Amino acid sequence: MSIHSKMPVMSIMEFKLLRDIIHQKTGIYYEMDKIDILIDKITPLLFNQHMDTFIDYYYLLKYESHFTDEWNQVFDAISVQETYFGRESDQIKTLINVIIPKLAIEKTNLPIKIWSAACASGEEPLTIAISLNESGWFERIPIKIVASDLSPKAISKAQKGLYGCHSFRHWPQALIETYFVKYNQQYQVIDTIHELIQWKNANLNNNHDIAQMAGSHIIFCRNVFIYFSAQAIRQTIRLLYDCMTGPGYLFTGVSESLLKFTDDFDMQEIDSTFVYVKQ
Repeated sequence: MSIHSKMPVMSIMEFKLLRDIIHQKTGIYYEMDKIDILIDKITPLLFNQHMDTFIDYYYLLKYESHFTDEWNQVFDAISVQETYFGRESDQIKTLINVIIPKLAIEKTNLPIKIWSAACASGEEPLTIAISLNESGWFERIPIKIVASDLSPKAISKAQKGLYGCHSFRHWPQALIETYFVKYNQQYQVIDTIHELIQWKNANLNNNHDIAQMAGSHIIFCRNVFIYFSAQAIRQTIRLLYDCMTGPGYLFTGVSESLLKFTDDFDMQEIDSTFVYVKQ
């Protein structure tokens, strides 16, 4: 179907079928008032497959199991990639000033493992790595950082380590000059920092993917659960808790509260930042 052809119409039945299969696969849930958003995200994929109806695309996702690459296209389409260096920086300060020193003193299960569980294009884990380096922690204790995202396209960008000016809108110029090299109109992160991070694709609604990385002391899973259903939130949190090393620290977005979904973690205010703690 040409992109100049008549736009297909998504029926309520088609919306529910696509919404539910996406929810089952990813945990991301679209309420009825988000039908236009889902249409905008899925329509280009429909065109790419030369299909005329959304029900055809649903059948492709449901029954053509060898179309794993098509699911990757869906992951890219529905993933929210809004991020920047230094986002919610108070949490990073708490990590550097309180949590890392505490774990270093206890010397529990070294190396200290940090997982950025929805890293988008990589600004969050790079912020963590640069902050740790600025504080001299890499010279004192072994630290391992893993970063993952649902979207293969996002991870591919993170692996390149190349960023535009918009990613630095809250980032000090001195840190840009220290840790990045100007490349045309973009900035390339230096290898010594980029190589500190292991980049992976991971689906937070997939138990196998989570179990590989959740055995960490510190998990950043920020601004993810606002897109999940209550059921998916409970399932993900339970697995994170079960796999996480104790003591363990879970950071969520500042607008996200897990109190009505779990009582496994102990929510604590640490250095003016709320953190979910596994004792």
